[in-house]
Amino acid sequence: MSDYYAERLAAERLRRCYEVAPPRVQRYLRAELDFALGFVRPGDAVLDLGCGYGRTLPELAARAHSVTAVDNAPASVALARETVAGLANVEVLEMDAAALSFADGSFDIVLCLQNGISAFHREPATLLREALRVCRPNTLGGVPLGGCQPSGTALFSTYAGRFWEHRLEWFRRQSEAGLLGEIDWERTKNGFIACKDGFTATTFAPEQFLQLAAGLPAALTLTEVDGSSLFCILKKASPPLSE
Repeated sequence: MSDYYAERLAAERLRRCYEVAPPRVQRYLRAELDFALGFVRPGDAVLDLGCGYGRTLPELAARAHSVTAVDNAPASVALARETVAGLANVEVLEMDAAALSFADGSFDIVLCLQNGISAFHREPATLLREALRVCRPNTLGGVPLGGCQPSGTALFSTYAGRFWEHRLEWFRRQSEAGLLGEIDWERTKNGFIACKDGFTATTFAPEQFLQLAAGLPAALTLTEVDGSSLFCILKKASPPLSE
């Protein structure tokens, strides 16, 4: 599939998708962002992968020292820059999340929310490796500091399995609003959504995250939030001390 979000569902059309979300989905979006914000400390440099039109950026900017946001859709990048106009600690760049141009260890926290691991249509293992590459090592050994989570963490979220009916209702509304094509009900099942215009989206189960993280230099934690999202939390290991 081509870059559907870049070519057909960017900027204002993407924002409209969130405006038609039913109340239970709105609660999910709030809970997902609140959970991610709990990992951000005042001194952190945060990288947001797939920022879209910038929905989450003002709240991230209020919590972090700096926020760098990337998206591969030029129209979404332009609208995100408007969204954060006046926020001096936010930079929005056009970039592929699977081929980041940042140096190793550039960020304290890397976020890939809203099922970006599926929505980007990139190799999931590559996304995880790139996120960890640009993430600084977790030097606190995973121990919370002052009630906050330690830095050196990459977070990927997907939908929880039991949220399926609510998710399906949201995508039905997007389709009826003309934001997506007609849903292909024969193919749409078991966490997989397909539309007749080529749109597809899936989710990741805990065992899939375990497989993807196997061999990566990070400690993995899986956490379900609000009965609606599943977080894959990767705390990057510190390099071994030289002898």
